[in-house]
Amino acid sequence: MTIQEIQQQVADDFSLFTDWLDKYAYLIELGKSLPPYDEKNKVAQNLIQGCQSRVWLNAELVDGKLFFTADSDAIITKGIVSLLIRVFSGQTPQDIIAANTEFIDRIGLRENLSPTRANGLLSMVKQLKLYAVAFAAKASCGSTAT
Repeated sequence: MTIQEIQQQVADDFSLFTDWLDKYAYLIELGKSLPPYDEKNKVAQNLIQGCQSRVWLNAELVDGKLFFTADSDAIITKGIVSLLIRVFSGQTPQDIIAANTEFIDRIGLRENLSPTRANGLLSMVKQLKLYAVAFAAKASCGSTAT
């Protein structure tokens, strides 16, 4: 699936809920569904700067696609990062770089978060895209080497 198709799925999922308390409960469930995060990856270099809670994010390039793993010590934040991983994991670095994140506003997420959580959300998106840029640059350098 493309990033756009996944974003549409996310918007459709959130449209099933009319109340933001239900949407928060859904985010919490998404956070609980994240695969266990390897404790050895809970290091300073994997911490996302700009988040009030602690969020660890890891990326691995497999067959030209980026796969993300993450964890957080805050349950809502864990749900938010789970949502972002759902959208971006398994995509090429180029597609992640080019992707917009309009689904965040379409589902009303940013406007229903506290200012500190909204800043953390932006920091998470930024870090996902930075990983994509780094892997794309690495692949570009590797393909021109002789």
